[in-house]
Amino acid sequence: MRTKAVAATAPLVLALTACGAEIAPKDSATGSAHYPVTVENCGEKLTFDRKPARAVTNDVNLTELMLSLGLADRMAGYVMPDDKGRVDRVPWKDGYQQTAWLSRKALTKEVALDARADLVLAGWHYGFDEGSGVTPQAFRALGVDAYVLSESCRSGAGSERGVMDPLDALYTDLANLGAIFDVRDRADSLIADSRARIAAVPQPERRPSVFLYDSGQDKPYTAGKFAAAHQIIAKAGGTNIMGDLADSWVTAGWESVVRRDPEVIVISDYGTPGADEKRKFLKSFPPLADVSAVRNDRIFVLDYVDLVESPRNPAAIGALADYLRTVPAP
Repeated sequence: MRTKAVAATAPLVLALTACGAEIAPKDSATGSAHYPVTVENCGEKLTFDRKPARAVTNDVNLTELMLSLGLADRMAGYVMPDDKGRVDRVPWKDGYQQTAWLSRKALTKEVALDARADLVLAGWHYGFDEGSGVTPQAFRALGVDAYVLSESCRSGAGSERGVMDPLDALYTDLANLGAIFDVRDRADSLIADSRARIAAVPQPERRPSVFLYDSGQDKPYTAGKFAAAHQIIAKAGGTNIMGDLADSWVTAGWESVVRRDPEVIVISDYGTPGADEKRKFLKSFPPLADVSAVRNDRIFVLDYVDLVESPRNPAAIGALADYLRTVPAP
């Protein structure tokens, strides 16, 4: 199977004009009448002639997009560091047992080829990187299809990422994967459930200011307006102090954090240093001593996968909303 530009010729159909129906030939490999199928991914049209059978995902969020759609049986495996999972807490935890953990290191072409992958799902800075040569184009040159996480789409202005609201990116990827794997009903149901759960989160009269701290001591790595964390903060009833940055995940300066004086800091918990070490750093870092969140010890922790595009986003919004409602007016 190869991803390709949309062809000018349509699949052969037999039109039954008497009843207004069309019958398309079934795909010989899947028994489905729904192929070929075309989706738009980061501004590029991708066409699939049949349902992928050996997908490889990079990182926990892309893995859980597949598992939440019940697609463990269409996966050859996943690449994921063992510091990002927390997989025993999710509704689709059994899916992890049905597929293989291929590598705890970086996604490579060798990993995908050894797994006989027919599709790789990753993102820019979520596995795809020009510097390493691990790109969608490189996989396609090897005969392996590639799908890019929509949160990570390049904007066209350079290396900046983000072309749509982060939750729209989540719904787009669920819908696209539903089409690619012929599980549209599951995708539609998951999208509707996510929308309903988020819509049910009560909004406060006052929106506390929030700083998302991912990592970094010389300069903090944080969330701009195209990162999932930005919309998670907004839907939870807060205001991301770095929401004016036209990128997804981005490096800022401590002076801007001090100047904007967040009432709450949200820590993204993964790897080393862990959340406790990050909290200790924030509370002992002299430039932050007078920042409201540090002075009042209003530091909240969410898992990494809660804060990037993933099916865990609705639950993260609810958890953060509960915390933000406890923040008193200054």
